[in-house]
Amino acid sequence: MRSLFWRIFASFWLAIALVAGLSILLGHALNQDFWILKRHPALKDVPQQWVSIYEQQGADAAQTYLERRKDRAHLDTQVLDSDGQPVIRGTFPPRAAAFEARQHDEKRLPWRRLTTEYTSPTTGDTYLFIFRMPIPDLANWNRSGLFWPLSALSIALVVLTLLSVLLTLSITRPLGRLRSAVHDLGQTAYQQTSLAQLSSRRDELGVLASDFNRMGSRLQDLIASQRQLLRDVSHELRSPLARLRIALALAERATDEEREHLWPRLVRECDRLEDLISEILALARLDADPGPTQEIALQPLIDKLLDDARLSAPQQRFTVNLDSQPLPLQGWPDMLERALDNLVRNALRFNPPQQCIEISLVRQGQQARISVRDHGPGAPSEVLDKLGEPFYRAPGQAAPGHGLGLAIAKRAAERHAGRLILANHPQGGFIATLELTLPEST
Repeated sequence: MRSLFWRIFASFWLAIALVAGLSILLGHALNQDFWILKRHPALKDVPQQWVSIYEQQGADAAQTYLERRKDRAHLDTQVLDSDGQPVIRGTFPPRAAAFEARQHDEKRLPWRRLTTEYTSPTTGDTYLFIFRMPIPDLANWNRSGLFWPLSALSIALVVLTLLSVLLTLSITRPLGRLRSAVHDLGQTAYQQTSLAQLSSRRDELGVLASDFNRMGSRLQDLIASQRQLLRDVSHELRSPLARLRIALALAERATDEEREHLWPRLVRECDRLEDLISEILALARLDADPGPTQEIALQPLIDKLLDDARLSAPQQRFTVNLDSQPLPLQGWPDMLERALDNLVRNALRFNPPQQCIEISLVRQGQQARISVRDHGPGAPSEVLDKLGEPFYRAPGQAAPGHGLGLAIAKRAAERHAGRLILANHPQGGFIATLELTLPEST
């Protein structure tokens, strides 16, 4: 994480320093003479003032002006006309031109030579100004003149460095929190409040934290559900095993005639145990990878379930209301058949023999709703939300079962991007509805 911090910080800071450095070098290389002529107090506005004095007061006044400038600023000045001839005597020493001619290396001269042209706005005449400034005076001005630009540049670099630090921390700190959250999630000690502040940000990191919170909550719910399922399975398996052990202990001490009465009890307990294990395995398979989806025709599937139900309960009557249009669904036929079979068997347990079980298949928009209604006592309204949890049975329920049928139906509906709706019918009885999403092409 610290490596990422320094990479981001160094990238920002080096980019800023590179731009600033190149700007200084470019300005120094291209505009050095221009900068001195425009900024040096001894050279600023000299051509304008000299031309004004020369045109209004004459050559003597113009010569006096240059001599005063030399006395104050040690600045030698020569003015030439458009033909290259001196306009006035100027302030150059008499042997200055010959000395400059002998010095082929300009850097070895004890002064800096600058030239600029100026055109009179009144007469239109063009004058060439030649300035000669001592190197020590120019160096002193450079040091004092560059103080404020360098100070401003230093302040800018400090401010930009602080901004780079803040920007870098705004990226790396949230990543550090996410890393800690991932570690806590791996240790099953994740708390959603640890990313509450980060998830309130309105940027990509805030969205990532919100998604991570949902993922962590879902994973914790799944882990808690698996742990609860293991506890419930171990509890539910103890009862039939305990009854088997009691029956076996009695059979060991019983006579042959008594054993004849005990064997059916042993067989029943073995069957109950086998049914319980079968339902537990069916519930566990719903969380495994079921393989590729297939096209499911709902009407034939319901017809097959009704045929099986009539064989197991020939005295029971059914009222069927199926949509006239075929409603194909993408999913897993065995899983959905097991879920619907559990709903029908659940209705058979509670429905009075003289009443019909109502089964309907209707389409509402892109939803297929498969409902199974019985005319039994229903369920207390306060436990409707708990129905569908593994091994949960409503208080006072006398019908046989292990509390896994509705749980299997609920998981199957969720695997098909649907839901299981459990409610008491307004006219009496209990109604369970599988709401499944149909493909968009249907």
